[in-house]
Amino acid sequence: MDLMAEIKATVVDRKTMAVWFLGQNGWIVKSPAGRVLVVDPYLSDSCNPSRRGLDLRRQIPVPIAPELVEADLLACTHSHKDHADLASLCPLCRSGRVKQFMGPAQTQSVFALAGVAEADRRLTWPGDVVELDDLRLTGTFALPTDTSDLTHMGFLVQVDDGPKLWITGDTAWCDLLAEEGARHAPDAIALPINGGYANLSHWEAAELTRRVNPRIAIPCHWDMFADNSCDPRMFAASLTVKGVGEKYQAAVHGVRMVIG
Repeated sequence: MDLMAEIKATVVDRKTMAVWFLGQNGWIVKSPAGRVLVVDPYLSDSCNPSRRGLDLRRQIPVPIAPELVEADLLACTHSHKDHADLASLCPLCRSGRVKQFMGPAQTQSVFALAGVAEADRRLTWPGDVVELDDLRLTGTFALPTDTSDLTHMGFLVQVDDGPKLWITGDTAWCDLLAEEGARHAPDAIALPINGGYANLSHWEAAELTRRVNPRIAIPCHWDMFADNSCDPRMFAASLTVKGVGEKYQAAVHGVRMVIG
């Protein structure tokens, strides 16, 4: 069974969410009511070749062809190519299987270039709340990692009477980030650990986890590019040093994880 067929066939128990890791910061979340959310799907090799001479060849297989993705909502955290990827968004748009595309200011032009109709594009920002049946998304603060996009954000994903998953998106460290996370009190946090180009390092990600105190911490953004990677064992070790090692949980590409 291919991944999209598995997602469609999955029945999600009440007070839980089903989550699939697509690599980098790509996620698919399914709610008990059957609503499907896709976040930051990088489903191509479009970052290769790098204009800066970096090795940005895709290191993991594409888990699902973009034209096969079916979702009620696709959300991008910011406009960098490995998060709002035209090579993925164009076939996603052409397929007509994604109902709405949502993201902060600088993603809107990417959606337009991908051919998403204006009526199907939704602008969002930190603090904005979107409700879709039993699925609720709240925009969260993120500190931009460079001046090419100053509208970075994350998403707090929640199902009715169920868990909250904080997908931080790309972000640099600051105390406000930890304060934001603690205020939302997520049950799970998915956060970058690679430390490349101003993103959270594995040590900073562990400190964010310690301060926010979710039940589980899932590393991401470590796997896609040889020149922007980090062994997730370093994050696990950093959590252990900070006294919260039991919170570590690895996400396996394309394998369902249930958060309850």
